[in-house]
Amino acid sequence: MYSIPVHAIKGRGTANQIAHRFSKDAREGFDDGWGTLDDEALQQSERLPPVTQVILEDAKSIITRNDSPDIYFDYSINPYRGCEHGCIYCYARPTHSYLNLSPGLDFETKIVAKRNIAAILRNELSSAAYVPRLLNIGSATDCYQPVERELGLTRQVIEVMRDTHHAFSLVTKSSGVERDVDLIAPMAAQKLAAVYVTITTLDAKLARILEPRAAAPHRRLRTIETLAQAGVPVGVSVAPQIPFINEDMEQVLEAAWAAGARSAFYTVLRLPWELNPLFQDWLQQHYPQRAARVMARIREMRGGRDYDSDFATRMKGHGVWAQLIATRFAKAAHTLGFNRTRVELDMQAFRPPGGVQEALF
Repeated sequence: MYSIPVHAIKGRGTANQIAHRFSKDAREGFDDGWGTLDDEALQQSERLPPVTQVILEDAKSIITRNDSPDIYFDYSINPYRGCEHGCIYCYARPTHSYLNLSPGLDFETKIVAKRNIAAILRNELSSAAYVPRLLNIGSATDCYQPVERELGLTRQVIEVMRDTHHAFSLVTKSSGVERDVDLIAPMAAQKLAAVYVTITTLDAKLARILEPRAAAPHRRLRTIETLAQAGVPVGVSVAPQIPFINEDMEQVLEAAWAAGARSAFYTVLRLPWELNPLFQDWLQQHYPQRAARVMARIREMRGGRDYDSDFATRMKGHGVWAQLIATRFAKAAHTLGFNRTRVELDMQAFRPPGGVQEALF
């Protein structure tokens, strides 16, 4: 694992290019007495900020089946692998390991875009074996991250959903979703679409280091308002909850309700695989005085461990602290009137692409 200098990580979530768990080699600096470590330190200080690289991929499949009992949707579509938003808490960071890339800087600077997504999706929906179920767009990485403005892959997916009358939900923390209101609003009127906007905190200073390239909190509230005014069912995700870091859950829920959100949910911080050292390094860099307290509370919610992947508890944790978060959320949601279940969508309207019915319209 190596780091770039702090001045070079503006707009990035982590300074570390951590080795992934499948790496066969590990390297670290060694002082051989010839001043080589000093030379390396000088090179590090002069290194330019890392730039984003988009890698175009021809995907073989698009729809991912979900069999996890603690996730509400059955299918998911992710137009991108990696995410330029750079959220330090993102549980999808370890997936970059499967690409032989680092869950650290690579995850937020090397973005894989599935350029043939619309064609493959139509093919999969055309299968005689396909059964429409609840489908979510952007469950792992944000479907409206910055590169979407140029490539429009998410819009292509929604166009296929529209053409086949396939219901979907999507989760984002980007205002980019407003671009596609012309597609989403008519589908929402037919109970075929719902949008969930993640607002982790209203503290702009915290958001800037926690999720550096995502839309600012006030901008996400405006997105909720825009969608709600267009008749789109909007929910708010106040996830993840991180002890002693984002402590304004009630204020987020109140602001989201005022903007037009009518359903809400949360999760607590998850630290699978390489995300654990990345997040702890972030804590030491930004909150060194409270890092030990934060990790102590996280371990309390995970039975003494940094993370527990058990389906029964991984989303909400267990123990006193987890119960405190659950109680706070339940009280605030009830007081405001939030629906704590997802929007009911119409799964019966689907018609396969290329069929006789589609040709009639």
